[in-house]
Amino acid sequence: MWKYLIAIGIILFDQWTKWLVVKNMEYGETIKLINDFLYLTSHRNRGAAFGILQGQMIFFYIITVIVIAAVLYYMKQYKHSRFVSVTLALILGGAVGNFIDRIFRGEVVDFVDTYIFSYDFPIFNVADASLVIGVILIFIGTIFEGKQAEGDK
Repeated sequence: MWKYLIAIGIILFDQWTKWLVVKNMEYGETIKLINDFLYLTSHRNRGAAFGILQGQMIFFYIITVIVIAAVLYYMKQYKHSRFVSVTLALILGGAVGNFIDRIFRGEVVDFVDTYIFSYDFPIFNVADASLVIGVILIFIGTIFEGKQAEGDK
């Protein structure tokens, strides 16, 4: 049950932060938090990561439903692994958070604007960060699982 609470917490935090941005900032407005590194910028995205596939909402609805179903399935399959449960909860929370935006707004609200060594990283949100962290953790877990299997041989 706790893994679903993690996902719900991510969804609630994601939607709350997006609501704050929509309510308190004009579209395109930027607030400097850390000069040359971190800004809040009110932005909207009708595509996927890095703005690809703009306006392909039906595609995103279908893919998101498939991802959510797969994550729920794997959460039941790997219920005894805390690591897998946490990573899947992060992915579930992120997928649902952006899905809510697509359904109710027709676009995703993004606002975290970072510069990394003068590279203007694409603007993202809490759901995006949760998805990315979850996927990275899955890759790390897969690598360690593979190395452990090699060591067992």
